[in-house]
Parts: sequence; C-alpha cells; structure tokens
Amino acid sequence: MSIAPAAQGERVEPVIQQGRWPESKRPMSLGLMLPIAEQHATASDSEVEGFWDTVAMAKLAVEIGFDMLWVPDHFILKLDWQGGETRGVWECWTTTAGVAAAVPGVPIGTMVACTGFHNPGSIAKMAESIDSISRGNFVLGLGCGWHEDEYEMYGMPFDHRVDRFEEALQIISPLVRTGRANFEGTYYQARDAVNFPRGPRWQAGGPPIIFGAQQPRMMRLTARYADAWNADWQNDPQIVADRMEALDRACEEVGRAPKGLVRTGGTQFVMGEHKLSFRPATGTQDEMVALMHDFANLGLRHYLATPSPCTPETLERFAKVIEAFDRG
Repeated sequence: MSIAPAAQGERVEPVIQQGRWPESKRPMSLGLMLPIAEQHATASDSEVEGFWDTVAMAKLAVEIGFDMLWVPDHFILKLDWQGGETRGVWECWTTTAGVAAAVPGVPIGTMVACTGFHNPGSIAKMAESIDSISRGNFVLGLGCGWHEDEYEMYGMPFDHRVDRFEEALQIISPLVRTGRANFEGTYYQARDAVNFPRGPRWQAGGPPIIFGAQQPRMMRLTARYADAWNADWQNDPQIVADRMEALDRACEEVGRAPKGLVRTGGTQFVMGEHKLSFRPATGTQDEMVALMHDFANLGLRHYLATPSPCTPETLERFAKVIEAFDRG
C-alpha cells in the first residue's frame, strides 16, 4: 500500500529503499545542535553571539569528539514554556554554509529546515550548494514547521502545512536525487525544472535527507522520501522505542524495508541553569552516559547529545561525558 499523490500532483516519487548516512567510527555517532538563537531579542542591544562565535564553538565541538554539527531553522522563537519572550535566530541556510566552509569536511546538517519558508526549488539548490561547500558531508533535514508565531510575524501561510510539505517533497526529492523535477500541485509547481550544477554526490542521489516526524502521516512521508528519521529531543528511550515501532509500520505500509531507514535521536543534557531547555536530562556524568547508551541500544545510528546551556565552558565539561561514553 502506498500514499496517495498530493492533490493535482502528476506523480509521487518511488519509495526510497536504502537510507544513507555519514560514516563514523562509532556505532552511534554524536552530533551537536549549534546554538544560534539570542537569549533575549526584544531590544537591539539584546545578548547575542555572532557568526564567528558559532564557528569557534563548532571547531571546539569537533576537537572534543563530536562527529557532526547541526543548525536549526527559525525566524524567531516565542515559546510559552520559555516565558513567551521573543528570541531572534540567525538564518539557517547561510549559517550552515558558512560553518561548512569554516570546518571543511565535517558532516553538517539542518535540523530541520522548514519547507514553508522557501520555494522547493530554492531548497534543492541551497542543499546542492552546501553539499559542495561541505565536500559531500551535508545532510538535508526537512520538516513542515510548527511554530505559528513566526509564520504570522512574517506573513507566511500556516494552513495545510503537511499538504504543502508533501507537495514540496515531490519537487525537492527528485531535484536533489536526480537533478530534474516535473510537478503540478495546488501549492507548488516545477515545470521541466533542473538542479544544475550537481554537487559531489550526484551519482549517489545527492545529500541524504532526514525528517523529524511523530504523527502517522508524517511517518509515512518519512518512510517514502527520507534516508533517515529523527525522534526530536527526548529524555525517555521508551518514547523513542515506541515511535520506532510506529515508523516500522509506516515503512511496511509504503512498501519499504524498515531496516533501510536510519534512526536518529537527541537529548539536551543539563550542564547548568537554563530555562530554555526542552525535555532535558539531568543527573551525574555516569547517569548521562548510561542514558546515552540506552539510546544507542535502541539501534540509533546518530544522536544529538547537546549540553544545555551550550557554551564553550559547558562543551569543555561535556567532553568528559563523551570520553566516558566511548569507554563504554
């Protein structure tokens, strides 16, 4: 059984059968979500770290043992559980490109880029360019978006987000994987569109694609289009295990072998007072390491292990957690 095509769409891309992922010496590689949001963004003199601060943190992360770097995609953050105060965020794609150039050859990805912020063709072009900048080490993370405040602030449509996402995929996926796309949808169109020049992995189908998904329909779209899946920030391995079972069912529904879809997750580890943590894990170094091994035992291929707050100081301290994790 397969997913019905999007409204008015000409076709749905064939199901991807084999997930690809950057190589690592660890069975479960470790990633860091780079902090690119201001702590407070209600005034022009609000506290902020600049691009080169981010580069310094990226280099430190690689030095202490992280395998991969990630960049979030938002225009602003205005969350009730964070006090409802508006926080500014550096732009995802330009930041990702700059960091990729500054730390050449280090795997880097978007976690996750919102398809509602850009035309699908533009997303495919940016992905191809960053894959070249990163020397074939870019992972294209995509999602349909969820933070209504930023849509409203910038005048972007928030309705039918999953419908729009599904249509966008029917342009982004073929452009990235084959360099060409034809699609006529309700929200997006591609008419003999091409994605040239191709990046360094064009013969392998371009950069791997990862989705963050929790609901059944998004799970099925992940099973159809993505190389990998992310479980979002979690501090409970059982939640991830349950969602992996749901992902297996989604794969079976679209005719994909579940083992061919890479599974990833992540946790924010409390390293100091930080009101902006989301589902954080607390405890001693040994407890943090034990939790990381619990996630590894689920069969995750990659894991975002991010100290909260994420600063040069907390990264230096978290290096000991990574060392202990590697010791087993």
